[in-house]
Amino acid sequence: MGDAVDVVLAQWRRERPDLDAWPMGVIGRISRLSRLLDRELKDFFAGHGLERWEFDVLATLRRSGPPYELTASDLYRAAMVTSGAITNRVDRMAVKGLVERIPDEEDRRSVRIRLTEQGLAKVEELVGLHVANEVRLLAALPPEQRDQLSGALRTLLESLGDTPPA
Repeated sequence: MGDAVDVVLAQWRRERPDLDAWPMGVIGRISRLSRLLDRELKDFFAGHGLERWEFDVLATLRRSGPPYELTASDLYRAAMVTSGAITNRVDRMAVKGLVERIPDEEDRRSVRIRLTEQGLAKVEELVGLHVANEVRLLAALPPEQRDQLSGALRTLLESLGDTPPA
């Protein structure tokens, strides 16, 4: 048995036997997997009244530790989106009562984004369920393969310039 990418690779082998298309297998599977996982996660979070990006913001603030706040700059760097996108996201989440803007006591030109009690409760409610959902999504992989895959993906990400936010 194979997957949809195996079919594509077989077609290339038939049509262009001179072409070593192995990269298509890796990139194609990563791309297809990304789309499938995005859909699964979107559905999961929608079932809890959130967009996936909203959970990402809540989780980023929660991981920052008490008082669960970051500058807007730190938040957009961690979220890997533009400052305009983070402003829009924070606006939408503030309307929902999940985050609030507070003046930065150290820099009057800056604001900090902080989890509200409602936002903290929401992320606390969902983080365990989210991890359990991810366990479900990765259940086909035994522990050794999970570790190998994680390491290989880390190597690829680092080789393409993906580094932790400063």
